[in-house]
Amino acid sequence: MKRGLLLLFSVLLIAVLSACTTGSGGNSDNGGSGGDSGESSKGSSESGEKVLYMNNGEEPTSLNPPIGFDSVSWNVLNNLMEGLTRLGKDDKPHPAMAEDWDVSDDGKVYTFHLREDANWSNGDPVTAQDFVYAWKQLLNPKTGSPAAFLGYFIEGGKEYNTGKGSADDVKVKAVDDKTLKVTLKAPTNFFLHVVTNPAFFPVNHKVAKENPEWYTEAESFVANGPFKLKKWKHEKEMVMVKNDQYWDKETVSLDKVHWAMVNNSNTEYQMFKSDELDMTSIPPDMADQLIDGDNVVIEKQAGLYFYRFNVNKEPFQNKKIRKAFALAINQEDIVNYVTKNKEEAAKAFVSPGFEGPNGKDFREVNGDLVKFNPEKAKKLLKEGMKEEGYDKLPPVTLTYNTDEGHKAIAEAMQNMFSENLGVNVTLKNTEWNVFLEAQKNLKHQLSRSSFLFDYADPVNFLESFVTGSTMNRTGWSNEKYDKLIAQAKKETNEEKRWQLMYEAEKLLAEEMPIFPIHYYNQVFIYKDDVKDIVRHPVGYLELKWADKK
Repeated sequence: MKRGLLLLFSVLLIAVLSACTTGSGGNSDNGGSGGDSGESSKGSSESGEKVLYMNNGEEPTSLNPPIGFDSVSWNVLNNLMEGLTRLGKDDKPHPAMAEDWDVSDDGKVYTFHLREDANWSNGDPVTAQDFVYAWKQLLNPKTGSPAAFLGYFIEGGKEYNTGKGSADDVKVKAVDDKTLKVTLKAPTNFFLHVVTNPAFFPVNHKVAKENPEWYTEAESFVANGPFKLKKWKHEKEMVMVKNDQYWDKETVSLDKVHWAMVNNSNTEYQMFKSDELDMTSIPPDMADQLIDGDNVVIEKQAGLYFYRFNVNKEPFQNKKIRKAFALAINQEDIVNYVTKNKEEAAKAFVSPGFEGPNGKDFREVNGDLVKFNPEKAKKLLKEGMKEEGYDKLPPVTLTYNTDEGHKAIAEAMQNMFSENLGVNVTLKNTEWNVFLEAQKNLKHQLSRSSFLFDYADPVNFLESFVTGSTMNRTGWSNEKYDKLIAQAKKETNEEKRWQLMYEAEKLLAEEMPIFPIHYYNQVFIYKDDVKDIVRHPVGYLELKWADKK
């Protein structure tokens, strides 16, 4: 029977905008040198094509869907490719590669019916086998996908990924070329949200078998989304053009999207001012003068900026010392005087915007759990040091990845630790790839982190801290917490499920392997002639509807 069992993600006010300018070669095939490198957005408008000029910040980690599990990859991937469902302007899943689906009475078996006119940019049909191939690649332990845990909803997925089962055990089956059958471990009312994530995009299995590196160059990349890849100068620029094979191509207004890769917010802003970009973020040192200006759009984003303790390194094996460091941080001061981008100070972990079965926001029900309290922080530090036999606290190093904004927050925290705890903390910064690898291998003592939701349910964040999760990166393990999350993922009664998640978040605050700084938002300045760019709260940038006034 057809079911619309979608978890309702609280509708966050999204200002839908777009940007477009003009250039040349809008409907060219993949490959070729392109003719728009170096054109400004203003100058190119005379050619008659609609070209959007954006900055991706840096080179995508990978355009192979199971590997590119970060925003710099998602920005591009989400516009080159499409999964079974796609988030609409209302931030809810809508039919995409699948035009329809059936769900079994027990809520565990999904049968997706693919569109007959769903094609790849090279003309091949998109088939159920493409999804089977891609999803098993996601779960293949040899792939090493950071997104593999998302496939654990599928029966046999976790077992295959952890080496306790085989690919044949993964319950994803191509019934025929246009019918995909998926069996879940337990009823998952938000599964249609889950499969909007780029990790679940299909891969043209015929192309991938002939060329395993198909995703590394524009000439070999095959797309099935609104755009296709025309040009890719690594570490410098990318150009996407409208995909004439896309099933909903009539909706796509832009002819071309040009991506710069400039990892400096001040340079980006100057490019915007000189008409080389159609939008820009706000440089931290200019926030005061720009944040209330014209064409500034502030949108909510489901995610958390936070810090991780390594509970295997002294002194953070002690819960009271962890809590002391957490309560010594004034989150309000950080958002008001450091970041100054009108973020909301985070006093718990799950960000606002998730509506429960009672009609109330998760954050409203569970309240503030981590509040600035310097007096309590000093008391907890003293008690923790006594428990560990410390006359003097072991040296503490706070590590962040190189970035102006991260540095400013780290310096503010350093001052707060000194003022509120009497503790001198050393700061250390490293480049992103080095930083991330060290964090995954538990090399840091105290390090910055961020989490953007992969799908619209609180369990997405909470499950990151179960024992052994690749997203944990703290060394923390708690049997009670693991059980709460396991029960929440199996529970079919929504009221009971949310109660389990409330309890899990409170336990996370009690144990404090991490502590929150602020919830995310998205702040951009747009050119006057832009509309209908959609930035979903879960972090996907949407250019399908972008157009020029």
